[in-house]
Amino acid sequence: MRSPDDMVGRSGRRVPGPRVRGWVVAVLVVVVCLALSARAIAGFYTDYLWFDSLDYTEAWSRVLLTKVGLVVVFSALFFVALFVNLLIADRVAPPTLRGPEDEMLARYRDFVEPRQRLLRFLVCLLFGLVAGAGASGQWNSWLLFRNGGSFGEVDPLHERDIGFYVFKLPFLSYVLGWAFASAIIILLVVTVVHYLNGGIRLQVNGQRVTPQVKAHLSVLLAGIALLKAADYWLERYQLVLSDRGAVKGATYTDVNAQLPAIQLLILISILSAVLFIVNIRQRGWTLPIVALGLWGLVAIVAGALYPWFIQTFQVSRKQSAREAPYIERNIQATQAALGLDDVKLDNFDYTDLPSDQAISANADTIRNIRLLDPGVVDRTYKSLETQLNFYRFTDMDVDRYPIGPDGAETQVVLGTRELNTAELPDPKTWEREHLIYTHGYGLALAPANEVTTKGRPEFLVGGVPIAIDPSVASVVPIDRPEIYFGDDLDDGNDAGYAIVKTTRQEESGENADGTQPDDGTDSEYEGDGGVLLKGFLRRAAFFLRFGDLETLTSDYLTPESRIIYTRDITRRIEKVAPFLTLDNDPYPVIADGRIKYVADGYTTASTYPYGEDIDTTQLEPSAALRTSTFNYVRNSVKVVVDAYEGTVDLYLADELYGGRRDPVVRAYAAAFPELFKSFEDMPEEIKPHLRYPEDLFRMQTAAWGTYHIEDPEDFYAARDRWDVAQDPGTEVNASASAQTIGQTRDRIDPYYLIMRLPGEERESFLLFRPFVPHSDNDSKREMVSFMVGMSDASNYGQLRTFTMTQLNADGSRERNGNVDGPLIVNDNILSDTNTQVSQTISLLESGGSKVDLGNLLIVPIDTGLLYVRPLYVRADAEDSVPELRKVVVSMGQRVEVGDTVDEALRLIFPTAAIPQTSGPSDTPESTSEPGTASDDPTELIRRSLELFDEADAALKEGGSEGLEQYNEKIAEAQDLVRQANQALAGAAPVEDEAVVDGQATTTTAAP
Repeated sequence: MRSPDDMVGRSGRRVPGPRVRGWVVAVLVVVVCLALSARAIAGFYTDYLWFDSLDYTEAWSRVLLTKVGLVVVFSALFFVALFVNLLIADRVAPPTLRGPEDEMLARYRDFVEPRQRLLRFLVCLLFGLVAGAGASGQWNSWLLFRNGGSFGEVDPLHERDIGFYVFKLPFLSYVLGWAFASAIIILLVVTVVHYLNGGIRLQVNGQRVTPQVKAHLSVLLAGIALLKAADYWLERYQLVLSDRGAVKGATYTDVNAQLPAIQLLILISILSAVLFIVNIRQRGWTLPIVALGLWGLVAIVAGALYPWFIQTFQVSRKQSAREAPYIERNIQATQAALGLDDVKLDNFDYTDLPSDQAISANADTIRNIRLLDPGVVDRTYKSLETQLNFYRFTDMDVDRYPIGPDGAETQVVLGTRELNTAELPDPKTWEREHLIYTHGYGLALAPANEVTTKGRPEFLVGGVPIAIDPSVASVVPIDRPEIYFGDDLDDGNDAGYAIVKTTRQEESGENADGTQPDDGTDSEYEGDGGVLLKGFLRRAAFFLRFGDLETLTSDYLTPESRIIYTRDITRRIEKVAPFLTLDNDPYPVIADGRIKYVADGYTTASTYPYGEDIDTTQLEPSAALRTSTFNYVRNSVKVVVDAYEGTVDLYLADELYGGRRDPVVRAYAAAFPELFKSFEDMPEEIKPHLRYPEDLFRMQTAAWGTYHIEDPEDFYAARDRWDVAQDPGTEVNASASAQTIGQTRDRIDPYYLIMRLPGEERESFLLFRPFVPHSDNDSKREMVSFMVGMSDASNYGQLRTFTMTQLNADGSRERNGNVDGPLIVNDNILSDTNTQVSQTISLLESGGSKVDLGNLLIVPIDTGLLYVRPLYVRADAEDSVPELRKVVVSMGQRVEVGDTVDEALRLIFPTAAIPQTSGPSDTPESTSEPGTASDDPTELIRRSLELFDEADAALKEGGSEGLEQYNEKIAEAQDLVRQANQALAGAAPVEDEAVVDGQATTTTAAP
């Protein structure tokens, strides 16, 4: 007889047999599956190429293999456990089923029996995959569990190393929770199978469960009880994270009631397991029911009611006394977990007005007072330095460079000129978006302490093509101004990819008529960033990833072409090191002739014993640290990203903070040895620009207001608690500034200063934030202290707190509670009784102009506090350019206004040697002889009115040229008004005294 494979149809063609048809179906299924998952496969492959371009494939593969390995292990464990139990269930099934009530079960067995092995395998595989899939999310916990070491400190309750809680406890808790849940699922599945096999017969009288099934279920219940005992054992350690008491951690009730109850529950769980085993030889289910009943009773009475009784009737009535030792533990742990255990405490012997000699001794501090407020002048940078529509400035940053007199460190405000893909010239073709407009260009940099005669930033670096002032060319050389990788460059996705080294010339822009500008910015990429597009396979993979057919078909591409994607520096770092949380403010640095970005990376943990959860509410809403809860944080990594080639270098920086190692980052370094570099390997050009990270300082200052109190009784009573000082805001109207009592305000943001701290011999670059006494309604506004975070190489990472004190004649020292805080000083400045400031603002706002207030800066000088607030003037238009016109200074009860800081300060300290700064006052004065019409106040006012009218006419003409003329004429008119006011004054100013918020305030006004 012929094989079916040899049979032919009536047409004479061979008819495929069943085996051939099966192979055809299998191949078709594989092809369909590959087609459906082609994009995912392309994404996986291009991710590999991306990591390979950075030489980080080991780190990528380790994370991937860890995820896959965890899924495989946990799935296999569940598969084996369920398979063995189902095998046992089938082996102990009754051989026959009798009675009419078993007819349905008999039909089930007839159907299943021929396919029993296959069905058992498929059921176990399905449940195993479901049970193990979630384990991939534990890759981070597993790596810490495996590589984590010792903290060198023990918790005060169990005397276990803190490393156990941070590295071991999270993964162990997950494993036990997973095992307990898996055991419950297996018990339920096995029970159903026993019923289907006839081992459990609910419809009959007498014995409803066979002895074999009873033994099987009893063993499973005993295993569940033992797993619960192990879970209780771990729960003892989790008490150090309890939030039951006055503070986080194991407090009085946890230690004296909850802990004994847990220990009792461990014994009950073990006893229950024994009773389940003994039950195998007993009739009925009496023992298991007794075990479960006893277990539940103890859990309710000992585990819940007894701790509640102790907390309610013993602790709550004397909580401060009973929980004092546990509050002390919380204070010490929270300080250590947040890096506040080594804060240097100092006194600030406040005086209203230091001597003129003291002011002279701090000339460099005064010279470096920042007049350019990044929040205000960002519009100036965007208007004057964007140059072309498809560029943009996303953020202004503060740094320091040796560009002052004799190379002195000077604060600067700088921003990078990023590519703005949303404003590319129309039509937005694939060629334009990905081949021509590929990068941003250069940056704008200006000293923060001076402006031009028009009140605008004095740009030392800027323009397209880039121009560098000869005086700083050796300090800030930029050979590669192109920015292929930047801040917020691809808006959270890879759609903004660029392809370089093509046959299509890269351009930096087009004129409005579509012609190419002769600006010298056309470029050809010469770096090694991105992924080579050699070969059909790679081009096809990127076509599938991005969905652009041109990546596969364009004639512009060559084997040397490189595709650049994941260009946003934050996403780039997060992709390389997903275990780090990044600071919200990466900043650019000029180093090695290029623009490089520096980002601060944080390691966090949520299981530090007795550590209070860290307050993140004062972070910016976009800060990554706000999205998680943690009670331990360290800034242990400094990341440098090259804006031209996109290299990502991670440097271990934990020892910068007092020389203490961060065990968490060291665990990651052990897991990813190829990922981290020693801090000593950081380029020397980068190190002088490291800054104390702002997000860390925000969290530390928010916590320090409470955790500077070390006495448990004072801590509980909230005695001497501080708040970060209120933000005075930017309202010009005094009534808006003077906040009504009973309402709360935002907190003042930290800011960078170059200043000399009391007792120091030289200036330091530091981060500053003041404190006021705590009040629920912000009624307390006196300054009680300020904290600084040091950023210089010699003292980097050191935190110092200066408390307001007064030095008595007998040499004794006491707290000073009468120092005006930022809100009081701001109200004094903007008070209606302060005619000098109010008249100045009125004059500046004449002719339709608007006044913007800059930051109210607090600059400690010797034993005094100098408050500085710049006044900017702009046209009443959305895209107008703010220009610095006046500077208000306040010290003690004196308030003065000048064109520059030195001019205003000389009114307070007439004999001090104050360095002269440039500013609007440098505008050339009239050259007319005295007594001519130009010195006549009437003539000056008449001419200023004409200029105001000319400015309005220029503004109506529109366009950038009209706006430029408007600003120039407004500035000239305001200068004439100032001259008229001085001429009308005629005599020396007189001082008026007013009372604001109960405080005497001296203001200077013309008679």
